Amino acid sequence: MEPTFNGKPGDLIEIFRGTYQHWAVYIGKDEVVHFTTEGGQSSGSFERPSSRAEVKREKLSDVVGHHPFKVNNLLDEEYKARDPYVIVKEACEMVGRVLKYSLVSYNCEHFAIEMRYDKAESRQIQTAGLITGAVAVGVLAALGAVLFSSLSGKEEKKEEEEDYRKKRRRHHQHWH
Repeated sequence: MEPTFNGKPGDLIEIFRGTYQHWAVYIGKDEVVHFTTEGGQSSGSFERPSSRAEVKREKLSDVVGHHPFKVNNLLDEEYKARDPYVIVKEACEMVGRVLKYSLVSYNCEHFAIEMRYDKAESRQIQTAGLITGAVAVGVLAALGAVLFSSLSGKEEKKEEEEDYRKKRRRHHQHWH
């Protein structure tokens, strides 16, 4: 038996599509409003970093397909959610609009969060930015270690060469 969906109008739906999540706004009666790129690709997809996308109203089951999903009103602790009636009304008014899509500045998660909280944010992108930043710091630290090791190795080599020259001079002076 399938688990019962317990979404309420105005809830955010997070759909897990492998390497990314797609987001939609539940409007009731098994329908969602979501922001999706032309050709039906999810706006959470990393395939097209910048393009045009359309706000669509579709059956939840059609948008979800075979992917797992859940209600995730992720910012309710941080922000006050708008009234469900307002969320649904404004989401439905957006249907059919074609907007500039940007993976970084306005994707499906930005759209869904904006509908619920009146603030366009993407935790996926913030998390990706933190991970990218951490990787960059790690790479810089590794390069620094290699450079330091290389420089200190050169210093050691210089010292060895200097010691060798001194010994040769002493040895040379001793025999003359």
